[in-house]
Amino acid sequence: MTSASPLGRALCAMITPFDASGALDPEGAGRLAVRLVDEGCDGLVLSGTTGESPTTSDAEKARLIRAVREAVGDRASIVAGVGSADTAHAKELARQAEQAGADGLLLLTPYYSKPPQDAIEEHFRTVADTTGLPVLLYDIPGRTGTRIEPETMLRLAEHPRIVGVKDCAYDLLGTQKVLARTELAYYTGCEEFILPLYAVGGAGYISTVANVVPAELRAILDAFDAGDTAGATLLQRLALPLMELMMADGLPGAVTAKALLGALGLPAGPVRAPLRAADEGRTARLVMAYGATNSARPANPARPAFEDEAAGR
Repeated sequence: MTSASPLGRALCAMITPFDASGALDPEGAGRLAVRLVDEGCDGLVLSGTTGESPTTSDAEKARLIRAVREAVGDRASIVAGVGSADTAHAKELARQAEQAGADGLLLLTPYYSKPPQDAIEEHFRTVADTTGLPVLLYDIPGRTGTRIEPETMLRLAEHPRIVGVKDCAYDLLGTQKVLARTELAYYTGCEEFILPLYAVGGAGYISTVANVVPAELRAILDAFDAGDTAGATLLQRLALPLMELMMADGLPGAVTAKALLGALGLPAGPVRAPLRAADEGRTARLVMAYGATNSARPANPARPAFEDEAAGR
């Protein structure tokens, strides 16, 4: 395993569409997944925090995987979030995801109980041993309360099925230490680090913002791979206002992504309590930032604009 992960480079942390009553909308999930893949996503991460995993049932998680697999076939990898504070429950979610057709697993650090590093390591190894699927570890101490320390990550890299990391630790130095000593595929989960992490050997990104501008984020990686570092830098900067409004302006990404997708007439639906929908003012600002991101896009992009069909509805 190298940074050229078989799970892809440009991964979307996909929302979970609900219908007007708040029930799972598998048909809408399939339509959204197809659009995201058509626009440049080569992987879809289901039932992460953006997918409202804390408020979806195990049965809904399995149904979502099946619906998205049926819609996209083998055109994109499907990574299933199987995070739980309960190791036994995480094992069951992992088995269920494998049976439903997932290609990989996203495994969260146990939250709230704040276990020590040796217990975190044992949790990850135990769940990784449950299936034959590759595992990405999700390091987001701001939500879980506990960091996966670099030394722990180095030991976990020895496991044959632990192949990568979704990195939201905001420690680029620690990340580079692990990159230098392992073959783990590092994906940033923080959009402002898409280009910085990729430039030092990261594998790509797992992005909430990709729900609405998948082509624009993919273009950052494509420009860098083509040797156009100035162009990649420009594309990263052009996307920053939307990134900030969606991810760092006080509302969870699931809320802002659903507000913007809904405004564009695309599958989204309501969020589930305790989350609340964005108000009209916030939604209007999101639409404005989205429009600015698209209008500033360079001519002849590698991928078509995400909003073309919705704009003509």
